Amino acid sequence: MKIISFKNLLFLGALSAASFSFQSCTEDWLDLRPEGRPTGDEVPIGGLEASAFGLYASLRTNSGLSDFSYLWTHSIRADDNEKGSTASDASTDGNVFNNFAYVATNGHIANAWNGPYRLIYDANDLITKGEALTDATTGTLVNIAEAKAIRAYAFFQLRRDFGEVPVNLKLITSPEDEIAPKNTIAQVEAQIISDLMAARELLPVQWPAAYRGRATKGMANALLAKTYLLQNNYPKALEHSMEVINSGAYTLNPSYDAEFTKAGNNSTESIFEVQKNYSNPTKYSNNYYESQGVRGSGVWDLGWGFNVPSEGLVAAYEPGDKRKKTTILVSGGPDIYDTPNLVLPASPPLAQQYWNGKAYTLPAERTQFAENKNHWENIKLIRYADVLLMAAEAANEMGQIATATTYVNMIRSRAGLPATTALNQGTMRDAIKHERRIEFAMESERFYDLVRWGDATTVLAGLGYAPRNMYFPIPQSAIDKSQGILVQNPNY
Repeated sequence: MKIISFKNLLFLGALSAASFSFQSCTEDWLDLRPEGRPTGDEVPIGGLEASAFGLYASLRTNSGLSDFSYLWTHSIRADDNEKGSTASDASTDGNVFNNFAYVATNGHIANAWNGPYRLIYDANDLITKGEALTDATTGTLVNIAEAKAIRAYAFFQLRRDFGEVPVNLKLITSPEDEIAPKNTIAQVEAQIISDLMAARELLPVQWPAAYRGRATKGMANALLAKTYLLQNNYPKALEHSMEVINSGAYTLNPSYDAEFTKAGNNSTESIFEVQKNYSNPTKYSNNYYESQGVRGSGVWDLGWGFNVPSEGLVAAYEPGDKRKKTTILVSGGPDIYDTPNLVLPASPPLAQQYWNGKAYTLPAERTQFAENKNHWENIKLIRYADVLLMAAEAANEMGQIATATTYVNMIRSRAGLPATTALNQGTMRDAIKHERRIEFAMESERFYDLVRWGDATTVLAGLGYAPRNMYFPIPQSAIDKSQGILVQNPNY
């Protein structure tokens, strides 16, 4: 295998047609099939670096990771999210995910399983080949670290969605290699932690400007903190959150509005994002934001209209919270930037009263790309705000109220709100829960937070939630393929 040095990797990237996206391994450099996802012997040159680029592209292209299926499985279950669109559109899936009527044959749930595993198997391929080299370059070692970080992210998603899943680290050379029994939750989490601990030793604190978006030490530490919070291991969660904070590599975007525009892509608040590129002639995108845009006509034909705020979320904002305008578009009201003469039609004729403002497309961008539907904004997977609130939560549970107060107030200050009035562990815990709800509204964190806190049974009971619903059923297709080696999750 021909290995390009890390120095040459940077040089090749600088010559890339796009300023930088992982999708920018263009066809005149590598003949990649399918587009953006090099695999195995289909990569004629470039070796592990080209395969590493393919992993980032897979985050965007694998169904179930950051597309329409991801929206259904990660957002609609929460109390703050409703199906949206029109009453009849995808009404079956609406009932399934709004009312916790999961079945093992649901296609979106199958995608939530298959997408991460395809990513894991591609990462396994890179890691296995890289670790077999006897003369690996610095660049190759970094590529292996990237693959481990991305593999950990995929296992993290599977852990939250399905609980016990197979930890399959094989090099897949035949369909039979994909068959493996489930591991315990503790074993899955141990693999996530092992991958991230190895990755953080080699990943850079920051990449050069042309390479923003690749996995970093901060990404590995942030995902470690999220994993340790699943375990209620507050000292470790705080330790890794503080590594991100003390790195000096991140700050909150001064404008919450701007964070959710194309200008906010890879901002100083970004820790990990799905990279998109929508500049002609190269268009690498998916339907994540398109599926959530306002469903109207004319200037308001911005998308399919799914995933809209609930009445409960609208009522949860404090007076004066700047995040409300950014997050919630109101039928009959102005757009989130108060663009002159741009007011949404009332409801009806629009099918919903509220829409996801974080999927909104600026009028200037619609003109620039000659399209109304958003294909150009990166998907923010981990923001610095998440690290601050994880640090606050862990510190509070350890009795460090002053530390928790500092980080909560950083979030509140940007939102235009006064300092928190929480004075003890109990009131601070409630304050942190509120800030996470509002800060990450419509960003697919709410359901998992409720489950992690043990609040889902109470908060979601009226929607039909039962203890079994903390996890999806294992897809029937996966069980059938395993010839019974995979065992279905309890009570499905």
